[in-house]
Amino acid sequence: MFALKSLSSYLFGNSSKGENIVELPAGALFLVRPDSIKGYSELLFKDAAAYIRRTGQDFQYQLVVQRAYEEGEAELLAEEGEEDEVEGGLGDKDEKTFLLDEELHFRASLNEDGQTVLAWRDLSGDQGDLFEFVADASVRPETATSFELVAAQCQYERKYRKPHQQASEQDLQEFAFEDEPPIPQASPVSTPVRSPTTSPSPAAIRSLNDIRDPDNISDSDMARISAKESATPQKQVGQTPTKAPAARAAPESREILTKEHAELHLFDFQSGTFILQDEDVQAEVFEVGSWKYWLQISGDRKQWLGQGVVPDINPVFNFEYLSFIFNHYTEDGSAYSWLLKFKDRETEERFQEGLMQALWEHLNETKWQKAVKDAERDYVLDAFNDLVLEDSTRDDEREREAAEEDEEEEEEYEDAHGGPRQEEYDEDEEEDEVDLGRDADGNVNSQLAVGSKVDRSFVVRGDKIGVFKHTPDNHLEFSTSINKVATPKGKAFAPKKVMLHAGDRDMVLQNEHDPNSLYRMDLEYGKVVDEWRVHDDIPVHVYAPENKFAQQTDEQTFLGLSKNALYRIDPRLAGSKLVDSELKQYTGKNDFSAAATTEKGYIAVASNKGDIRMFDRLGINAKTALPALGDPIIGLDVSADGRLSLQPICCPLHLLVPWTPLTPACACG
Repeated sequence: MFALKSLSSYLFGNSSKGENIVELPAGALFLVRPDSIKGYSELLFKDAAAYIRRTGQDFQYQLVVQRAYEEGEAELLAEEGEEDEVEGGLGDKDEKTFLLDEELHFRASLNEDGQTVLAWRDLSGDQGDLFEFVADASVRPETATSFELVAAQCQYERKYRKPHQQASEQDLQEFAFEDEPPIPQASPVSTPVRSPTTSPSPAAIRSLNDIRDPDNISDSDMARISAKESATPQKQVGQTPTKAPAARAAPESREILTKEHAELHLFDFQSGTFILQDEDVQAEVFEVGSWKYWLQISGDRKQWLGQGVVPDINPVFNFEYLSFIFNHYTEDGSAYSWLLKFKDRETEERFQEGLMQALWEHLNETKWQKAVKDAERDYVLDAFNDLVLEDSTRDDEREREAAEEDEEEEEEYEDAHGGPRQEEYDEDEEEDEVDLGRDADGNVNSQLAVGSKVDRSFVVRGDKIGVFKHTPDNHLEFSTSINKVATPKGKAFAPKKVMLHAGDRDMVLQNEHDPNSLYRMDLEYGKVVDEWRVHDDIPVHVYAPENKFAQQTDEQTFLGLSKNALYRIDPRLAGSKLVDSELKQYTGKNDFSAAATTEKGYIAVASNKGDIRMFDRLGINAKTALPALGDPIIGLDVSADGRLSLQPICCPLHLLVPWTPLTPACACG
């Protein structure tokens, strides 16, 4: 297949780092999804060029597809204020970059129209998704032949860490990927990409297909193609690779939890890829005392890094790519992202269990083997397995498209109303009360309640509640404010928690300084009208609706929780509002922190330990429990059928959506 490797020096030459090696100067880039409901084919760049580019690291190369601007297009963008992108650098919408690795399964062929097609896997997409670069008809198939040859040599260098000149033809055959299914046809471009499409000659078709039969290609032809490619001026790309910080000294080890070998990669901010630092390091997790653990990564030449095992490392395991990604923070606050790549799944599983045991024991201050059952360990481990190595380019494009839509809506509004949107406020309110930042007393927005029966949202800030109206175009308009929230006796307080109640006519409030009472605000009058004493000895730390949609009805009762008790509150009772017959107190230190209910009234209760318990009714022990991950759960919601729960865990770190079958079948099983 690759008999011409000896001539590739015309392409590789002695080029400096950051230089393009080989180029297909004209074509179109597609994203093809053969099995996706998102659409079969998406045109990303109508006019583009494809390159193979050196990086700042030895044996590392990038496959780059760069958008080409049509005549006058750059000037038009400059007039719109985007000249910085055109002249000063390329954004994600102008260039796609891929680390040239065998996982891409890069290959070339001819499509039904006789055009050269380069195809490679979309590693962040679904199974079968491909990027396809369809070369213009003016691109000779021989050029594509040399492009695929160089791609194979680059993959060889990356995998084996040695120059491609040492590779035999059989060695390069490993990167032909001949067993892959045929490349699916991309949707045609509605207009010519660069030049009128012409049918290739039989000789041209044979030239590309001869990559499977190298004896048919003459050395003189390949030398001419290679010399022409090397003579083409290439754009220099100045890059300063991210350098690894100095490693911290490792503390004294007590008990080793795991010790495995792996490749070590560091995320390079310039190229947006992980760059290999050491092909063989030892990653070790060990105990240092007082429920503290340490991660140390060492190579034969140096100590690469050492840091404590804490939640901030944000560990992510990906078994498809045998990788582990984590954050590393230096003493001056600088952040780095590292990747360990293991040789096989068994090695990664051993390392994962050791690291997660260390993190869990650090957070819970309890031994993993004693506290976590075998059946529950998979849940704890799988919570950090759900990230695929992601190229965020498409997400960024969606965000830009959404921003453009918002701008268009704003322009339409200005055209219709003769000016931009204005914040509205009543005559008695100062302008600074509409501002969503801090008020004069330093208060910030702290609570939100969204009406389900009325088109109003309520925002708490200090002892004020802002009322916002929902508009038909999905915006919020300030309506009014409720100032100086106070008890029926006139004592002002800042609501700690709020919940709409009784068909959104009332709001249940809690005063942080009086945990045994709740207050009912009549929203029509905008003032607190009742004080409900729940219980003299049992405080209210959390309260939630009777069921998922109870707030839309006239239902009066609702759920209450203390740190170790679960009960029903009925405001219609005389004296204490807690229903004694539906009180369940637990002897352990449960430390309940959040609750939610399903449509049928099944209850999910979370804790500051990070576990979730599920009940089919009040007054009994939990029927199902999800083990603690260690971080506190500060909020909880469930779907109407109870099959999914949404958990913000330790606010800035995680948002988990586990499958939680909170149904009678689950409760009984």
